[in-house]
Amino acid sequence: MTETPNPNIVDADSLTGEMHPIRRVVVGLGSNLGERLASLQGAVDALADTPDFFVTGVSPVYETEPVDSPDGAGAYLNAVLLADTTLPAARLMERALAVEDAFERERTDVRNAPRTLDVDLIVVGDRRSNEDFLRLPHPRAHQRAFVLQPWHDLEPDAVFPDHGPIAELLQSADTAGVKKRDDLVLEVE
Repeated sequence: MTETPNPNIVDADSLTGEMHPIRRVVVGLGSNLGERLASLQGAVDALADTPDFFVTGVSPVYETEPVDSPDGAGAYLNAVLLADTTLPAARLMERALAVEDAFERERTDVRNAPRTLDVDLIVVGDRRSNEDFLRLPHPRAHQRAFVLQPWHDLEPDAVFPDHGPIAELLQSADTAGVKKRDDLVLEVE
């Protein structure tokens, strides 16, 4: 994963002079209910509109079979967004949850239930967290082709912390249910 600082980010608070590290962020996006593409585009727009969060790339869209979901769950649209930020990981998580809520994501006790929008923090720089609220790096993303393939499209030389190059991880992931949708495009304004 690249750690090249974004020239748009000033890493010191202009009032206090306090330094904030610039972190590379990988965000996974998914939807399998409602207007799937509109939900993904809305998430891209909302995240791009977040102060101190600079989107640097959005992957192609993939249609994927649901993984570990209840019977009858529909196919997902998935993408990955890359960004540079000085925001703390906890604030990023709060923002991700707020974006999901804005798209009427319903949380149930059913694991991997269908959803209008899923916004997952995959990697936030070299940050590690094992709290219930925030697990970083994402604990299963290194095994999920629906994350690895779109991320690989954006950063083929990226490395998943603690697990190795995503190109190698992708080779051992099950990519059978992952299909690129060239007819669907997410844009950053």
